[in-house]
Amino acid sequence: MRAVDTNVLVRLLTRDDDKQVASAEAFAAKGVWISHLVVAETAWVLRAVYDFDRDDIARALDMLLQNHRVTIQDREVLEAALVHYRQRQAVGFSDCLLLEIARKAGHLPLGTFDKALSRLEDVERL
Repeated sequence: MRAVDTNVLVRLLTRDDDKQVASAEAFAAKGVWISHLVVAETAWVLRAVYDFDRDDIARALDMLLQNHRVTIQDREVLEAALVHYRQRQAVGFSDCLLLEIARKAGHLPLGTFDKALSRLEDVERL
């Protein structure tokens, strides 16, 4: 299966450049694999560059999870991170994803200086 980088995924989600969208769609037509890193970067780009709010970002990530042509690295990790992201308004998506990656790997607690993140289960504020 083919993989895509952040730029390709952003084009598919924002549809902001007709030529690049067409190229991205053609590349992804038979299905694509998306890594955790690309998902985290995409969430950041949608927020920082496109001014998406939390609900917009969550909807975009839901679209990825529902698309039958998309395979997400450790899908259940992304699903769990999205639950935290929706529930905790002060915690960024990448922090939620990091926690769930650590949880799946069995490396808990997650140490942090982040007050908001430390309120999640299995996170220890240093």
